[in-house]
Amino acid sequence: MTTTTISPARHRSLGDHTWQDQAVCQSTEYNPVDPEVFFPEPDETDKIATAKSLCAQCPVRRICLDAALEGGDTHGIRGGLTEEERGPLHEKLHHRLDYSRVNATVAGRDIHLTKAERRAVVYAAYRHGLPEQRLAWLLKISEEHAQKLYRETRRALRNRGMDKATRTTAPPDADSNRLGRSDFGTAA
Repeated sequence: MTTTTISPARHRSLGDHTWQDQAVCQSTEYNPVDPEVFFPEPDETDKIATAKSLCAQCPVRRICLDAALEGGDTHGIRGGLTEEERGPLHEKLHHRLDYSRVNATVAGRDIHLTKAERRAVVYAAYRHGLPEQRLAWLLKISEEHAQKLYRETRRALRNRGMDKATRTTAPPDADSNRLGRSDFGTAA
């Protein structure tokens, strides 16, 4: 019987560049790599294929791609993608919501987060009952700002509960007969 284990995602901490030591593109005495291969012209298909094949073998390819996207790096092949392939990802980055990043942040890791992920961290911290001081530390904000975020979260959850209550009452059908005063009994 084969068992499958899912290892936790490794996310780059803010300012962490140690992942580059594990990159296949790092030139060593035993593995000489020409860095120019990662900056081809659009018509240099051989260089592009070579760079992508190196990236396909790289254990930190995803981290490299995240670093390029988060850093706004638009030049060369990074994370196995060309500049043109990364373009749509750059545009969509602020919508990214990766719960493994949220969970890692709630656990205390210092990770670059998008706005959507920051909102998810606030919600998760609120649901787990983390104090405002801890939320402030996690998001690198003031305690007053953390209090404000918790107030907004409480309000949003309360309003969401009110919306559900009003949605459960079905509106009267337009085709049904109108109810009159006598249909409600004597209390009406």
